[in-house]
Amino acid sequence: MTRIRHLPKNDRTLGWSAVLPPRQPKPALKGEVTADVVVIGAGFAGLGAARRLAELDPSLKIALIEADLCGENASGRNSGFAIDLPHNVGSSLEELAKGRAYLRLARGGIEALRESVMRHGIACDWSEDGKFHTAASERGRREVLEPTTAELDRLGESYRWLNREECEARLGTPHFASAVHTPGTVLLNPSALCRGLADSLPDNVTLYEQSPVLEADFGPVVTLKTAQGRLRAGKAIVAVNGFAMRFGLWKGRLLNFAAHASITRPLTEEEQARIGNIAPWGTTPANAFAGITMRYTNDRRILIRQNIHFQPSMHVSEQLQAKVRAQHQRSFDAYFPKLRGVSMAQTWTGFICLSRNGAPGFGQVAPNVWSAVCQNAVGVSKGTTSGRMAAALALGVDDPLLGDMLSLGQPNAVPPRPFLDIGVRARFAWELFANRHEA
Repeated sequence: MTRIRHLPKNDRTLGWSAVLPPRQPKPALKGEVTADVVVIGAGFAGLGAARRLAELDPSLKIALIEADLCGENASGRNSGFAIDLPHNVGSSLEELAKGRAYLRLARGGIEALRESVMRHGIACDWSEDGKFHTAASERGRREVLEPTTAELDRLGESYRWLNREECEARLGTPHFASAVHTPGTVLLNPSALCRGLADSLPDNVTLYEQSPVLEADFGPVVTLKTAQGRLRAGKAIVAVNGFAMRFGLWKGRLLNFAAHASITRPLTEEEQARIGNIAPWGTTPANAFAGITMRYTNDRRILIRQNIHFQPSMHVSEQLQAKVRAQHQRSFDAYFPKLRGVSMAQTWTGFICLSRNGAPGFGQVAPNVWSAVCQNAVGVSKGTTSGRMAAALALGVDDPLLGDMLSLGQPNAVPPRPFLDIGVRARFAWELFANRHEA
């Protein structure tokens, strides 16, 4: 029996959900419950796993258990990119070496999400606008964007270069020296998408919200204990991303980071005109640690995600969040000088899970337990596919994408703490210093 003493603690300042209508949560787990399969975690991986289990075997009794509210968890705190191509987070371009596998897996996840969105009419601002991969400097173009386009050429994928003047005209900011636009990324409201997926689950899936697992026994019968109930199942899929280590899985192999974001109020028509009445867009940086991720949304708000911190505790203080909010405001004022006076309406924190070698925490981890965790900061598309592939593994069903998923390997071990903290923070400081030209 593993006792989970460290539980999610989400603030209630999420800008994505602040604009959504009220939603009635599903009841918490109470009393004694049994299921054929339980999925732990109702983010993109867990939602994908539960839906795929139900599709593969409609006779199964499936339980999906979520510690918080759907759409308020880490998946709902995503920047709203369903990315379809190999994607670098820091300075590593390792994903490019396995470009075809990553491409097939990401597009498989997007296609599954698209089908659900269209079938169930999920209102999540689903916009197939592509994205701009940006460089603030000529060095960023040379070291990241050019190798990326070389891989896109090898894959036969289309893209379009933008120079500084074209970036400013299209994005409304003079900050970027160049960008590469690719058409396959989908932009969306991640909180709305999580809500919609949760509220349209197949009939043989029962969702329990606000039910954090306090004890887990992954023995011959999986037993989960919550504050008000106990659930027993023959099989389990763990889809809790960086919290997997709290369940005794992938210990010493996962790295948890806090990713902070802020979003403005909707721009007025006059403010929109100042930046050229441009169409909505999404940008990802050549280096996510030093650079900035941004969205200009369909409702004309500007989102900034910047300031990623190594945070193994997965908790942040109000003081840190206030500091981040001020930093985001300074960045916004610098990047959009024509919008001085527009302030951040909400600031929030979400947690991303990375591995040392960029591999996911995927596969069978006990005789009747499978995991779909560690999406390496691309949770919408990768998480959805990871959950769906875990469902196929759990039921012994072949899938064309399983080979690609398994080819990504497993997370490498990391040093024990406190050496880990010293090493990660030193590497992070190096990333920031070496890529300061992208700040």
